[in-house]
This record gives sequence, structure tokens and C-alpha cells, in this order.
Amino acid sequence: HRSLPQAASVNLKHFMGTWFIHGYTPIVIDKRAHNATESYKLVGERIETTYRFNQGGFDGPEKVFSPVGWVVDHKSNAEWRMQFIWPFRAKYIIMYLNEAGSETIIAHPNRKYAWIMSRSPKMGQTIYEQHVDRLKDEGFDLQRIQRVPHKISEPSKPLGQG
Repeated sequence: HRSLPQAASVNLKHFMGTWFIHGYTPIVIDKRAHNATESYKLVGERIETTYRFNQGGFDGPEKVFSPVGWVVDHKSNAEWRMQFIWPFRAKYIIMYLNEAGSETIIAHPNRKYAWIMSRSPKMGQTIYEQHVDRLKDEGFDLQRIQRVPHKISEPSKPLGQG
């Protein structure tokens, strides 16, 4: 496999804040996630992360995970490591970031895991399918990617102030 493409340049300060997850490859802990968000906060060299969703339905129990990340490619800021449980670390590649900085795809280089995210809880089907096509072009198994239902309002505080 060739390596995943990476966003040429990620402005970390602008990338921080809350992202709504619209498509993802579920793992054991987050099957049937609803209202899924991932929030990033830069604290020194660490990226404090909050992954939050309702399990099984909009009214399902809220699950919250707080992995810690850090940038390993300081030229582009597009390659991170994420640690959920010590000592296990996962590679995170920001493989796509639109010019406005409002839509992104984060993926694992093994092409088994991907997250399609935007700054808004709404993402039209056409745009969503364009992102799925990006993953397809890179050899991801589209059978594994699920759409995340959202039924939440826009955040009241300015984005990036997470």
C-alpha cells in the first residue's frame, strides 16, 4: 500500500475545538454512536481530546473518552499519535482538510479506521459521499464506514474555543 495522503498544512490553533463526526469505522467501544463529537485542546505539546457520543440512540447513555494526542510531523501538523490506554499508541493522519478548515478526514495508515468530521452537526449527503469517495480512492473498505446520526444544536460558544 502506498502511504495515505496528508493535508499539506494544518493550523493547529484553528484545528482545535469541536468537530462533529459524520462517518466512522466503529470499534467495540463506540458501536451505534449517535451525536458523536471529538474536541481538541492544545495544552503545551499535548492535544487533550474528548470523544463523546450517545450509545445506541439519541437518548442512549453518554459515553466520554479522553485520549491524549501529540503531533509527530511538525512540518505539516498532519500526523499525530493518540494514546487511549498506556502504552498503546495509534497513528492518526489528517488525510484531508478543506480550505475553510471546516471539514476533515482523519484516518489510520492501515486503512481500517477513518473519521469524516465537520464543524457543523449537519452534513449534506452529497458532501458526505464526496468524503466517502476520498476514502474509497485510498483503498478503504466502505462496508465498515457508518454514518453517524446527529440531533443536536450548534454549539453556543465560538468554535476553536474548546
